[in-house]
Amino acid sequence: MTNPSDPTPATPPTRRPILIEHVAPSVDDGRHDVKRVVGDQLEVSADILRDGHDRLAAVIRYQCDGDGAWREATLQSGDNDRWSGAISLDAIGRWRFTVAAWTDTFGSWVEEMRRRIAGGQRELGSEILEGRALVERAATGARGEDGAVLRRVLAETATAGSADQIAALLDTRVRAAMARGEERADLTCFDRELGVTVDRARARFASWYELFPRSQGRVARRHGTFADCIERLPDIQRMGFDVLYLPPIHPIGRTNRKGRNNSLVAAPGDPGSPWAIGGAEGGHAAVHPDLGTLEDFSRLVDAATEHGMEVALDFALQCSPDHPWVREHPEWFSHRPDGSIKYAENPPKKYQDIFPLNFASPAWRSLWTEILGVVLFWVERGVLTFRVDNPHTKPLDFWQWLIAEVHRRHPAVIFLAEAFTRPKMMRALAKIGFTQSYTYFTWRNTREELTEYLEELTGTEMAEYFRGNFFVNTPDILPEVLQRGGPAAFKMRAALAATLSPLWGIYSGFELAEGDAVPGTEEYLDSEKYEIAARDWDRPGHLKDFIARLNRIRREHACLQTSRGIRFCPTDSPHVLAYVRTGPAGEAAVLAAVNLDPWTPRSAQVDLPLAALGIPPDETYALVELLTDVRALGRGPTLAVHLDPAASPAAIWRLARWRRREQHFEYFSS
Repeated sequence: MTNPSDPTPATPPTRRPILIEHVAPSVDDGRHDVKRVVGDQLEVSADILRDGHDRLAAVIRYQCDGDGAWREATLQSGDNDRWSGAISLDAIGRWRFTVAAWTDTFGSWVEEMRRRIAGGQRELGSEILEGRALVERAATGARGEDGAVLRRVLAETATAGSADQIAALLDTRVRAAMARGEERADLTCFDRELGVTVDRARARFASWYELFPRSQGRVARRHGTFADCIERLPDIQRMGFDVLYLPPIHPIGRTNRKGRNNSLVAAPGDPGSPWAIGGAEGGHAAVHPDLGTLEDFSRLVDAATEHGMEVALDFALQCSPDHPWVREHPEWFSHRPDGSIKYAENPPKKYQDIFPLNFASPAWRSLWTEILGVVLFWVERGVLTFRVDNPHTKPLDFWQWLIAEVHRRHPAVIFLAEAFTRPKMMRALAKIGFTQSYTYFTWRNTREELTEYLEELTGTEMAEYFRGNFFVNTPDILPEVLQRGGPAAFKMRAALAATLSPLWGIYSGFELAEGDAVPGTEEYLDSEKYEIAARDWDRPGHLKDFIARLNRIRREHACLQTSRGIRFCPTDSPHVLAYVRTGPAGEAAVLAAVNLDPWTPRSAQVDLPLAALGIPPDETYALVELLTDVRALGRGPTLAVHLDPAASPAAIWRLARWRRREQHFEYFSS
């Protein structure tokens, strides 16, 4: 009843009889993109419901940047009004999707007719007329084969007896044509579009090898070149790496140059830190003349491609006092009251050889534009991957803008965030566009720490947007376990990284088990950051064969090429971490057990999730140990393992069904 004191009559709202909510996958209710790689199936689900008993129809509406029109994929109804479906992501770039639903009027009529017939109702003339009327309306605008099907059924039901009319109208071909062509009178769309960033495959699965180009020569203190890097490519390829990551290759400043072991005064001949970027020879768009020329760098990029690798560059947004920007654009830097430019500090650390950029200066627009130009400069020279130094010290809105602008022109570019910082900041960087992220894996050592961290990365919303790259060491981080644990610790950490994450990496020298540190720190003694190293890459005791086997196992098993499908197995030893990796249907499952104690042999009973693996509890199964090629048979849910770090701290098995009669293996998968 209208309120007589209110002269304005109430206007009913626009009707939305269908409710669509809880659309997945999404990040922060759709404020950020989920991440996938080309070739993936994006599984979409939503709660869709309406009043009454009428049937609903629903679709995923989706398009990739550059598509002229929206495409549709059918959603199927499941339990408790949850609908699900999938779309194929067949191109890199940014995709958008949403969910739409409407009342399936003809489908509701079909369902009612079937119930009437099953209930014995005989007088159905009125209902037949209703069905024909629905078909007539749809046939008006139908084209092609669907139009022909609908016009044919109208002709067949014009004079036929009721039984024949019903049979014709209930034909599955008519139902399919009506589903495609029926009017969507109450079409309702989800209230937002969700985004998917689709990257190339190497964004999710890659093995990184970091080296200092100036240390690739074989003579002590002689500056290496890009040509020396090319000579090392076959060795790196044999270890199975596919990303060759180079710290800054630019000219290095001389003002306040650091000496050996980060001393404040450089001795004659000290090369300085590569992160003190810029000199008389140029800045971020130049190469150090002792490394070679831009043409020499292009030859390295081409040679890496021939060896199945790509070159990744360090992208450090800072300048030495000698960088051309300091002279040409002093407005891009922060100044002290006396007018001098402030050098970088992270108390108690001081970086007197580096000036940070001021991203909030009055001239920020010209600075941001210049930096975009630097990225595009290297992309044009074949660099499609950048490891970004300390991105958490620059504004998030800058990175969001920069990455979007680069991807608008070159969607294949990969950005790795080197941000060992607060968890929420690391997650924020991943959400606003970084393709990959460094992680806390470097400092997770116990069974409980590793289990908790991996479950966070793979079992929460983080799995939709955060791709963790498990570097085992970096030029800045020599973990304590590697300082004290010897070669067994290096093998143990490599086995964990290579089988727990599809992305992992080592800093060169790891394969030689280099573990000398500045006492009481994680800094390398005689660090390559401040001097040129010369190594014998084939010296006795190297781990190259072990690393090569790990990378081969990764390439041969799809379950190790994704962060999903990790199930940790209970063990009766706190020193043994065991887990099963499962992948796509039809692909083999992998079981790994790792001794986290690099000094002591450890034994454990491992409880296997046989039911999840599809292994009957009374069936014999085979274990093919992939590091040694040793084969064994197992039976039952408990597996006894013994891991001697002096031999190998890890065992990695492919699970297979043993066919006794045929004497061969068939692989289990999830």
